[in-house]
Amino acid sequence: MDVGGAFCPTWNTRTMAADRDIRPLLTRWTTWVPLLTLPVLVAGWGRSIPVLVAVLVALLLAGAVLAAVHHAEVVAHKVGEPFGSLVLAVAVTIIEVGLILTLTASGGASAQTLGRDTVFAAVIITCNGIVGASILAGSRRGPVVFNAEGAGGALATVVILTGVCLVLPTFTTSTPGPQFSMQQLAFAAVASLALYVLFVLTQTGRHRDFFLPVDESGAPVEVDHAEPPSVRQTWISVALLLVSLVGVVGLAKVESKSLESLVAAAGLPQAVVGVVIAVVVLAPETLAAVRAARRGRMQISLNLAYGSAMASVGLTVPVLAIATLWVDTPLLLGLAPVHILLFALTVIAGMLTVVPGRATRLQGGLHLSLLAAYLFLSANP
Repeated sequence: MDVGGAFCPTWNTRTMAADRDIRPLLTRWTTWVPLLTLPVLVAGWGRSIPVLVAVLVALLLAGAVLAAVHHAEVVAHKVGEPFGSLVLAVAVTIIEVGLILTLTASGGASAQTLGRDTVFAAVIITCNGIVGASILAGSRRGPVVFNAEGAGGALATVVILTGVCLVLPTFTTSTPGPQFSMQQLAFAAVASLALYVLFVLTQTGRHRDFFLPVDESGAPVEVDHAEPPSVRQTWISVALLLVSLVGVVGLAKVESKSLESLVAAAGLPQAVVGVVIAVVVLAPETLAAVRAARRGRMQISLNLAYGSAMASVGLTVPVLAIATLWVDTPLLLGLAPVHILLFALTVIAGMLTVVPGRATRLQGGLHLSLLAAYLFLSANP
């Protein structure tokens, strides 16, 4: 895997060689673009920006997304799979939670459902958008193959987490509306966090082989032949990954006022704001998953997709539950009937995709059609 340059295999014994290895890294655009986001973020935070400046910020935002993908792949190449797939998923979700809390704290009617809209958008985008795009990208030369046991377990975890946290509130009767009571919310938060931890322990422990890329016969394969990055390079990429993610979400917040004004001017529902947040936050994972699929590592793409969905629900809901102790805005988590139906169709399509352990571009198109239906209905409910 190309992770951005030639790595020095003798880092631990040759300091001068390691310095020569680091020097090019400090001059690449993947280094200075994330760093540039910080002063722009400070200058634009809480201010209204002109249209031209908003366009330039959007371009910088796109550069930060690409930089995040690059540094995530460097770290993933160093730690190996399936640990590498967890790096970007958890990091992005933590930043996503911060953005949701920041926008929720501003109050307003739309803030009541912002967490639900963003989390559900993340589930649909990952389970349909990332999975579908990865299948299409990887099936250029024939069906893609993956470990059905690992992918099936990941999908089942996503289904249970989403069902407990986003579907059940619609049908509970302790409180009016699609809202948990405090006791129910506490149960959902603890249960979702426990399920997420259980999955991570399974993925990284005894059943690690279930989440490794496989060949046509279903046997795990070793696909990374490039020299791993040095320890110093890895830590630099970790730092720049965090800076990139902060820049992505921070610049998205800077653009949020312009986005909300644009949504209102277009007559679109405020739920579209949550969709846009999810699209921006998940852009690094989407690009990383598609690139992995193009290199014949469909299992890594599924790890990223379902792992991101799990993290979006399993980490976000507990944090939002804790935040309700300080934020007066009600937390409405229950999905509308149309979204419950779309989720049910997503579950059926996902099961039929992962059970055989191989998929064609037909399955990719089916998932993308569900994503298109969700996006269309979000704008035209």
